[in-house]
Amino acid sequence: MSVPEITPAEFVARRNRGEDLTLLDVREQWELAIASVPGAVHIPMGEIAARAHELDRSKETVVLCRSGRRSLEVAKFLQQNGFRAVNLAGGILAWSREVDATVPTY
Repeated sequence: MSVPEITPAEFVARRNRGEDLTLLDVREQWELAIASVPGAVHIPMGEIAARAHELDRSKETVVLCRSGRRSLEVAKFLQQNGFRAVNLAGGILAWSREVDATVPTY
């Protein structure tokens, strides 16, 4: 099962068009303290299996991490469990490059 990807710029454009998307940040708490995206739902990768019920299955879930690797794994897991999930290509690093340069990279 392949996981679709969208860029941070595509995510922002879709959200600005009024699409109801869930942005799921799967990074650790210490990472959020360095850089975060307003409005994101935070569930660390290691807690996804136990907390997936907190997500709205009726919305597409866009999964975010630092560089896109962890989020790809989480998006696969969510797809296997009945969610419409996509990976945010390049993670918070790409978000900082493409969308908001004030978001720190680490």
